[in-house]
Amino acid sequence: MSLAQQTYAAVTGADEDRIERREPRNGAVQVAALALTKTADAILEPKLTLAWLLTALGAPGALVGWLVPVREAGSLLPQLALAQWVERRRTRKLVWAFGSAMQGVAAVGIGLSALMLEGAAAGWAILAWLAALAVARSLCSLSHKDTLARSIPKTRRGAISGIAGSIAAVGGLAFGAALALGVIPLTVEAVSIALMSAGGLWLVAALIFPGLKEAEEPRRADARRDAGGLFAPLREDAMLRRFILARALLTATALAPPFIVMAAAADPDQRLGALGPLLLAAAAAGFASSYVWGRLSDRSSRKTLMAAGALAATVLTAAALAKATTGGLGGALGAALALFAAQIAYEGARQGRKLHLTDMTTDDARARYTALSNSLIGGVLILGGALGLVADAYGSAATLAILAAFAALSAPVSYALAEVQRDQ
Repeated sequence: MSLAQQTYAAVTGADEDRIERREPRNGAVQVAALALTKTADAILEPKLTLAWLLTALGAPGALVGWLVPVREAGSLLPQLALAQWVERRRTRKLVWAFGSAMQGVAAVGIGLSALMLEGAAAGWAILAWLAALAVARSLCSLSHKDTLARSIPKTRRGAISGIAGSIAAVGGLAFGAALALGVIPLTVEAVSIALMSAGGLWLVAALIFPGLKEAEEPRRADARRDAGGLFAPLREDAMLRRFILARALLTATALAPPFIVMAAAADPDQRLGALGPLLLAAAAAGFASSYVWGRLSDRSSRKTLMAAGALAATVLTAAALAKATTGGLGGALGAALALFAAQIAYEGARQGRKLHLTDMTTDDARARYTALSNSLIGGVLILGGALGLVADAYGSAATLAILAAFAALSAPVSYALAEVQRDQ
């Protein structure tokens, strides 16, 4: 048992009893707020919706290529700088609510930019608003693990995220189906209004979340730390280093979807008509797997990470071989199926790594561990942008093969992690 786990066991016994008494109300608040924000995420999907929007607006392809790095790395890199500010807050729920509100404002800004601008100007404006949204998202990421640990008992936290993810997937399915069936016209104006509606969902979540009954943390004299103190866990905790390595390898699940779409694109002129089916595939994957992954993570987040890595390696290897041997993925249906399977693996990696980090740390260290882990992974994602150069030089099959290798390596690294869900 690690020192952090021993400390957790010693100080949280009474807190767990109090948390359990408040679970019904807190569970409802957590599920409602997360379902709203996850639905907004499904609508404002950089890999699909924003990529389509910038293409339709005539923005340069280079700007389209920066959508995923700006969103993903932008929400991770600032966390080390923000960690101490978050740790000085006695409760974290207002930090989360503020971050959600700011994401809502940024989403409205993206929609308005698309309505008022076009070409490179629209692309730069949307990227700027997306960067602002990503920074606000980093506040939510930093604070949510603490609010979850202080409001929901251990072994039931994964179910909360899983239920919210399944509800949100229904919203994503409805949005994708509406686009595919023509209920929502596939126009810049209609998609822009949908993005502003997603902003409204973030704002509603910001109003709901302060109703959470969160255990307060006393102010600590050591709340301010120098840079060396922030990086100390990386030097002192071997299990944290191993977790970060596993998570870095599992970034393959986040980076793969654009290259799956690239591998399937036989006719680039048809890309503007494919948004609905691809959104349907992505949302269906979340609906089918989010709750299952959450419950599996409650039992063993370590095994969830192993399974997600193995699944991703299998799917991406199959996609790479199909592209290399046949020149495609079997048309629109094949692309949708490949994206569906890859998104299931992504959901597993996301659920597993969030719960693993939540359960492996103590209240006084969780924000710091989260910030350190996320900031380092943000750097990895920035480096992952170089995979676009590999795709340009050698094709999407080579890129998918590289990502499959990363995913395969993540499984043995995850196997070596501790079982943090066991009673201590």
